[in-house]
Amino acid sequence: MKKSKGPLILHALYWAVIVFIIILDVFFSAERNTTKHVVISILLFGVINVSLFYINYLILIPQLIKRKKKYFLYILLFLLLLGAASLIKTVVAVLNPKDMMDYVMEGKKKTWPADQYFFAQLFICGFFLVSSCLIKFAADWFSNERIQRDLESERREMELQFLKSQLNPHFLFNSLNNIYSLAYQKSDKTADAIMKLSEIMRYMIYESNTPTVDLSKEVEYLTNYIELQKIRFKDGAFIELTLNGEIDSQKIVPLMLISFVENAFKHGVVNDPENPVKINIIANQKILHFSVINKKNQQNKDAQGGVGLTNVERRLQLVYPDRYKLNVVNSATHYTCELMIDI
Repeated sequence: MKKSKGPLILHALYWAVIVFIIILDVFFSAERNTTKHVVISILLFGVINVSLFYINYLILIPQLIKRKKKYFLYILLFLLLLGAASLIKTVVAVLNPKDMMDYVMEGKKKTWPADQYFFAQLFICGFFLVSSCLIKFAADWFSNERIQRDLESERREMELQFLKSQLNPHFLFNSLNNIYSLAYQKSDKTADAIMKLSEIMRYMIYESNTPTVDLSKEVEYLTNYIELQKIRFKDGAFIELTLNGEIDSQKIVPLMLISFVENAFKHGVVNDPENPVKINIIANQKILHFSVINKKNQQNKDAQGGVGLTNVERRLQLVYPDRYKLNVVNSATHYTCELMIDI
């Protein structure tokens, strides 16, 4: 999993603001600051402040809070760090009073009392320690969010692959049953059926392993499937496939439409010329409208649907969340599936 850039951005912004404030302070108080004051304040005190930040960020919080849950020990070490750093700064300032303790206010030279200077440094050191806590928790939030997104993405991809692996054997099982029937009857259509199945399996194995495919290829796949199914009907199969819109310029997740057509053949009446299976595909402005209407086979007591439709509906939820509408109408005489996808 890739590391989140959120923590790095937080650190960069934080230290950019700190450096900007230091530059402003040096620029506007250049006349009052001696070279020694600047060196001590920026180099020595800067190293102390940065050390406080990262000791807390990299050691205390991960080891005592995140790992061992020793909150009391953490608070104790936090206060010891705060006091020790403030004391070191105060001792350095007392040893260099002209450069660190003296300041000018209203034209008069004044000197910081040691105790006030110590408390001022407590505030500054406390700022770096507290800000390191805030940035650490924010960075952990960014990292956890990224981990959760990666895990969710991996879970969805695994589930999609599992659903697809279910779909292929399901389709192959039905097709082989149909070809077996032709072969058992010694039909001359057996060779054509095997050729059509070969073309279909080539698409399923080699061309459908991408996130999306051209809608035109999916339509060609459906057409081959319909032709394969027609072969096994002695009295003919009556299918009306209507294509409208921008079929050649749109893309779709592969193998998304086949289950609807497959169920029309499996559960519907396809040899009635007065009630043909009607398959309609319209693709306009990134919207795909797909519908299948078939007369119900009253002798087929199985519920129309099964593994195929359950599978495809789950895939729709995963790859087109909040971007599809599936409407199924199961009337006394006809079964209608209507699917709209924002592709």
